[in-house]
Amino acid sequence: MIAAALLFAVALAAQDAPAMVVVHEDETIRHEPPPHGAIGMSTAYRISDHAPQPRTMEFRKRVLHPGAAIGLHPIAHDEVYYVVSGAGDVTSDGVTERVTGGMAAYLYEGATVGIRQLGAEPLVLIITYPVARE
Repeated sequence: MIAAALLFAVALAAQDAPAMVVVHEDETIRHEPPPHGAIGMSTAYRISDHAPQPRTMEFRKRVLHPGAAIGLHPIAHDEVYYVVSGAGDVTSDGVTERVTGGMAAYLYEGATVGIRQLGAEPLVLIITYPVARE
């Protein structure tokens, strides 16, 4: 009986959820300097911008072209840089680590962070973080 009541409550809660949004990255493409310093050029895919509010997270793909960087900046939330391909140096509070495809950097609220592309191949990143709340 308790299990049936719990299942019913979960089903009711699910009915209030917004409809799923499916986005192809080609619908989101922008060619622009990277944020936090405009160092070089990048291709940005602002994928989560196509999901209407309310949403609680941002999901972005960014390709840093050779020589490009997301400059050092303080973060007010946890953030993840996941490297799809290429190589780069990620920095958090003065500590720098090399990252390559298949690696992720989990960055913590309050840190000053940034990432720089290295080598001839573009650095392709997935970046996630919570939506800013007022």
